Amino acid sequence: MHLKRLLSAIALTTTCTVVSLAQTTTDFKSYTQVIPGSNQTYAMVAIPGGKFLMGSTPDEKGHKPDESPKHGVTIEPFYMGKYEVTWDLYDLFAFTNMEKEMAAKYTELDANLSKTDATTRPSPPYVDMSFGMGRAGYPAINMTQYAAIKFCAWLYAKTGVFYRLPTEAEWEYACRGTGPNATMAYSFGNDVKKLGEYAVFNGNSDGAYKKVGTKKPNSFGLYDMHGNVMEWTQDQYIEDYYKQKATGKIKEPYAPTTTLYPNSVRGGSWDDDPTVLRSAARTPSAPAWKVLDPQSPKSDWWLTSASFVGFRIVRPAKTPSEEVIKAYYDIQPIKDY
Repeated sequence: MHLKRLLSAIALTTTCTVVSLAQTTTDFKSYTQVIPGSNQTYAMVAIPGGKFLMGSTPDEKGHKPDESPKHGVTIEPFYMGKYEVTWDLYDLFAFTNMEKEMAAKYTELDANLSKTDATTRPSPPYVDMSFGMGRAGYPAINMTQYAAIKFCAWLYAKTGVFYRLPTEAEWEYACRGTGPNATMAYSFGNDVKKLGEYAVFNGNSDGAYKKVGTKKPNSFGLYDMHGNVMEWTQDQYIEDYYKQKATGKIKEPYAPTTTLYPNSVRGGSWDDDPTVLRSAARTPSAPAWKVLDPQSPKSDWWLTSASFVGFRIVRPAKTPSEEVIKAYYDIQPIKDY
């Protein structure tokens, strides 16, 4: 598909208007997505649309230039995963045999594997990508942005519901939550001493990620937005993107991915200092995240050296057209060196 057409299609899923919760349909509420042919579910939280100031000012501790200037962004209502995607669910996508074995146990739950037969799936990892830190109930890690998008395509085939990665703006809006703390460094305010109540980071992780949902949620009811694992967004990381937005040079609601590196991940991880976990903090992906990959060219699917990176998914309240959905999912990997 022509790149311009693809970018235009994806933009249709993120174009923003001011819509309050009261203005949306009555069925705009949190729900749990059942995964057919399995015992897995995925909880989705309804996030009402609105306006917020994205970024931070130099007086915020840990502020970096790529977070300036703060600028107004308007967000449409959307649903976001209550938790980071866990291995329990990701493995069904990554390993066809596991999906088949699960389906054999849960045939009464619409275990129609023909729905996902044509799904593009990851190549087998050459090591256990959890690196022994835990699997059942723990966040899936070490996948590329491409792999995370293809997971969404697999989930669409399973459920018929359009899921995708959040934009940077959606992610930060959801992380900040509501109320007076939404303008502060963290969703719970500026007091870093409270971070351990809400996040797994290098001050309390004992060198490994933890099961999802072990800390307090933010005001939207989302868990682990700060810490545990960093989370992929849809955006290309552009250091001066906010400056370009402020001057009117860029008008898109997000930065489309056109090169393999860097892309934006958010939230900080179990291996990071508190400043990296701030709501406004941005982290660029890097080739070093595949440094242990022995393949040539390196894998399109696995990072191998990013045990701090995972993801959660979103669903726009307004379902886009089939053409837009197809354009989003039918991407080709950008080849690594």
